Amino acid sequence: MKPIYQFRKINSYFRRTPVAWLQLSHQKIRLLVAVLGVAFSIILIFTQLGLRAMLFDGVNLLPENLNGELYLISSYADNIRASSFPGIYLYQTDAIKGVADVKPLYVGFGRWVDPKLLKSTAEEKANIKSSSIQIIAFNPNKPVFRIPEVNQQLDLLSVPGGILYDRLAKSEMGNIPQLFASQGQVSSILSNRRVTVMGLFSLGSTFYYDGVALMSDWNYGQMEGSEKLKEISIGVISLEPGANPQEVAKRIKQNLNKDLKVLTQAELVQAERDDVATWSEGKVLNFGAMIGFIVGIIIVYQVIYTDVSEHLPEYATLKAMGYKDRDLSLVVLQESLILAMMGFIPGYLASYGIYYLMTNFIELPVSMNPGIALQVFALNIIMCTISGAIAIKKLRTADPADIFY
Repeated sequence: MKPIYQFRKINSYFRRTPVAWLQLSHQKIRLLVAVLGVAFSIILIFTQLGLRAMLFDGVNLLPENLNGELYLISSYADNIRASSFPGIYLYQTDAIKGVADVKPLYVGFGRWVDPKLLKSTAEEKANIKSSSIQIIAFNPNKPVFRIPEVNQQLDLLSVPGGILYDRLAKSEMGNIPQLFASQGQVSSILSNRRVTVMGLFSLGSTFYYDGVALMSDWNYGQMEGSEKLKEISIGVISLEPGANPQEVAKRIKQNLNKDLKVLTQAELVQAERDDVATWSEGKVLNFGAMIGFIVGIIIVYQVIYTDVSEHLPEYATLKAMGYKDRDLSLVVLQESLILAMMGFIPGYLASYGIYYLMTNFIELPVSMNPGIALQVFALNIIMCTISGAIAIKKLRTADPADIFY
């Protein structure tokens, strides 16, 4: 009998749905305003969370594409870009049992000049603006990336002044891919030194730099000074076949100075994400998403509260007929869920368009991934449910005795 009872109970809920819909659709203009209000809050949440995801994904571009089992970084650095430690530690690590090789990686920043600006007049050159570019240097004989496109062009990095250029860099740095396709090589200025683009690869830009250039450690030393090569940003550790990463990491920690951290790739990625979570940009985006959530609660609450207030005598009549507060509360919650569903669809479509505009015109690599969509949908349901729950308080003031006055 229990399954039959549950089926009847569920069926009774569905029979109430038209009541909720009829109440909402009775005032067409109000319903339209409510749906647009919910859609607006969803657009705001989508935009903020999309930018936040781009911020987090951007800092993981480098660690996720490194080819190593373990990584050494400075214990005093909050992120890879701030990491710096003496290269002598690499030799000590290389002697530890289970370690096959330790490769140095240098991470820095420079200023890039659009090649077309080099043909400007002397007066125009005085006002040339440069773009921020991330410089990643390593020994071409000890590759550190798992990007096939990079590993196939390692010999090009040995050319004096030769670099590999990220084709996903922002267009303000110049249309390098097109120039490279037509000329074969492209010359420009990087950190006040002439460099030559010998090849292209794909990685991506972020909030804090516009593109990426790969070069050999020798070229990096020529640009920044040989003393710069004594300070390593990351030690990329390859292990011997069959070696346990956790055991090797433990041995490295026991033998090395506490000034260094030994991390797996997953731990390195998480450390970067934890650092981004402390940035003011991330906090601002979280705050913007919270504002959109609160705006949605207020809009849905106002609509449902007004609807309940206008139909209070009808609710009082239903109470007099024997309906309980719980039954009537379900109708109100159904109204909020209907608004959630109706508002999500236009909000999602509009947000998809906004993502497209940001990606193609503002060059912010924001993508509509299923994770963000599900997160916003869940927040939308919670938002509207909260609104309905608050509006239910007004419903409880319906007194059957009022219908006789």
